[in-house]
Amino acid sequence: MKVGIIGASGYGGLELIRLLHTHPEVEDVVLFTSSEEGTIFSDRYSHLLNIYDRPLQSIELEKLAEFDVVFSSAPAGVASKLLPPLIGKGPRLIDLSGDFRLKDLAVYEQWYKKQAAPASAIAESVYGLTEWNNDAIQEAQLVANPGCYPTAVLLSLLPLLKDGLIDPSHLIIDAKSGISGAGNKPSQMTHFSETNENTAIYKLHQHQHIPEIEQTIAQFTEKTVPITFSTHLVPMTRGILTTSYAPVTEGTTEADLFDCLKETYASHPFVRVVQETDKFGTNQVYGSNYCDIHVKVDPRTNRATIVSVIDNLVKGAAGQAVQNMNVQFKLAETTGLLHIPAFI
Repeated sequence: MKVGIIGASGYGGLELIRLLHTHPEVEDVVLFTSSEEGTIFSDRYSHLLNIYDRPLQSIELEKLAEFDVVFSSAPAGVASKLLPPLIGKGPRLIDLSGDFRLKDLAVYEQWYKKQAAPASAIAESVYGLTEWNNDAIQEAQLVANPGCYPTAVLLSLLPLLKDGLIDPSHLIIDAKSGISGAGNKPSQMTHFSETNENTAIYKLHQHQHIPEIEQTIAQFTEKTVPITFSTHLVPMTRGILTTSYAPVTEGTTEADLFDCLKETYASHPFVRVVQETDKFGTNQVYGSNYCDIHVKVDPRTNRATIVSVIDNLVKGAAGQAVQNMNVQFKLAETTGLLHIPAFI
């Protein structure tokens, strides 16, 4: 396959390059830019010396139409303008921003503070939560890759909500992310002296992933769930840990929760249900496409604590995008993605 990447210089784009470089079905990867045409990519990123020494290409629709698949890893508000003219013109399209995830254009504009993509493109887009939307992804011309927080949250909660094992009316989700989740554009929030030795809550009740999580819960469980969702930056580079709290429904045991999760993901190689553990953290999935899930029920409160971990740049972005590409081209989902986590 011939692959094009728009926005390759961001962290998500760099991960796409890393994963696609060793993908057995990818013959060529071409990088496109809106502002740095002609720049030798390895001059900017020395870890790619002798690996990607070619110049960045200008974004031209005629060029992009010749590819088998085009990934867009550009910031929100860019893909909504670039990708719609390519729908149905040849390449499969996979967008890593949030431009095509929300089906209600007014909701997108409320939470993202940007103009929404054309309604026709939004209608065409398919939400790329691979383990839950495989059939639709296979036929999709445009895949809206999920956000990093929603991936970790939804994979851990959807089975339990769908089977009615937890009470959605009191659902509280606490999420923590490494600094790379904020992107590579320097800002005060990601400045070393602001993040080192500091854990900070941000976008309190305003995070754009709130409507994405609620919309997807409704899509796959037919339950309308207003969630309480809090996000934190922690002083590490990669990783997301989400901790969700909800009462279990009457008669539900901890074993029931594990059985539900294990049955749901029995045929899904990238979701691992961890039953017995003394500690549970982001380093067990670092650099990999795995999502690990653990659950515990407190008998004193009758409340379940559901924990999940992912690498925000892999399963939360580029890895899931490649997984969706594999599904679109009817390859094994694991193709090019069976990296063992870099534990230390």
